[in-house]
Amino acid sequence: MKRILVVDDDPQGLESSRRILEWAGYEVITASDGESALERIRSKGAETIHAILTDLRMPRMTGIDFLKSLSVISCRIPVVLMTAFGGVEDAVWAMKLGAVDFLLKPFKKKQLLDAMAAALARAPHFSEATMSSAGEIASSMNALRHQIEKVAQTQATVLVMGESGVGKERIARQLHELSARRSHPFIALNCAAIPENLLESELFGFEKGAFSGADHAKMGLFEAANGGSILLDEIGDMPLVLQSKLLRVLQESEIRRLGSTRSVRVDVRVIGATHQNLRELVACGRFREDLLYRLEVIVLNVPPLRERPEEIRPLAQGFLEQSRERHGKRVLGFSEEALQFIQAHPWPGNVRELSNAVERAVVLTTHEWIQPEDLPATLSGALSAGRSSRPVMGESISVPIGTALKDVEDLLIRRTLEATDGDKAMTARLLGITSRTIYRKLDRREDASVLPDGAQDAPHA
Repeated sequence: MKRILVVDDDPQGLESSRRILEWAGYEVITASDGESALERIRSKGAETIHAILTDLRMPRMTGIDFLKSLSVISCRIPVVLMTAFGGVEDAVWAMKLGAVDFLLKPFKKKQLLDAMAAALARAPHFSEATMSSAGEIASSMNALRHQIEKVAQTQATVLVMGESGVGKERIARQLHELSARRSHPFIALNCAAIPENLLESELFGFEKGAFSGADHAKMGLFEAANGGSILLDEIGDMPLVLQSKLLRVLQESEIRRLGSTRSVRVDVRVIGATHQNLRELVACGRFREDLLYRLEVIVLNVPPLRERPEEIRPLAQGFLEQSRERHGKRVLGFSEEALQFIQAHPWPGNVRELSNAVERAVVLTTHEWIQPEDLPATLSGALSAGRSSRPVMGESISVPIGTALKDVEDLLIRRTLEATDGDKAMTARLLGITSRTIYRKLDRREDASVLPDGAQDAPHA
């Protein structure tokens, strides 16, 4: 059963939304404000909540602030905002922060159910089966897969290393899902995404009166993750003063809230992740050596996508299936030309870049099979590199005045095809037309010689 968190400070509105969603067969949990909602997420685990419906105007924490907080803790639950005071600016701002839809009160039952159904279609799934179908850890990474399966059954601290975008968070989630802690929360925090002065209170919590504005006590992420796992992403950006406190958590399994004199025992598996060389940070005094030793109990190195080219096509197909379902598009697959572009690209942004490129293609294509022109323009350079020493744009053609426009067009297509060694996809990109247009033009004139009388190649001036 899909579980939806409804957040609204209006008791009547909260009850109305709950009844409609439960009538539709959803499990519903409720909260009266953003801070209470965050506590619900931390206590139940983000992976157990499939979508969120939240009001925009609320005391203590607005819907916008709630969205920002979800981003800070790397929570990817799809969110639908609702308000009686909404406008275009609110909607645009909410969408920029990650909301998937926006409802104006009062709304009809069908509007609510349609919005939640669309949000649930975008809910991430982090099970082992989903990762396998998406190809996140494919056949060439069997060694890493075996490491993950073996390490997941232990209580060891893990450090996941790899370039940005290789899928470090997904590996951390799989470690959690395969462990005995899977029924407890998994919480992810990006240490680089939250200001230094807020990071300590976010991790360890605080007592009422601990600092100006602390009008109530707050549980930290370590307490919220008790019994489960916590991912400290970009751990190399953690301030030195907090590194010493993290070291104590790893050594003593206890934390102390800001403003408290009492230590609290916690049972949390810590998973660190970084794209930086922590030993270099140690050498320049930006990372504690003793903390590094604690984190390096198990190190999982995730290779960049360019070092596992045999995975690119399976990954692309997996992302296409996910995007096709998410956006409701009837896309059957990739054309062979599009796959050539995808295979040849070095993917400096790794799996994340590939996922974004495929989703963009699925959204923008008007074909049943994704064509090269549906892909980002940056992919065209990879396929052309090294194909021919002849400069594609280094020559020009000249035709007599009065030559039929159709013949000029045919000549330009033919000469560009020659310069690209017959690559119709590259030719289409250079000329700003579709591959289908080229096929249609060539079919129109089967004669291989399209050069009109009197026309000749001319050196580029």
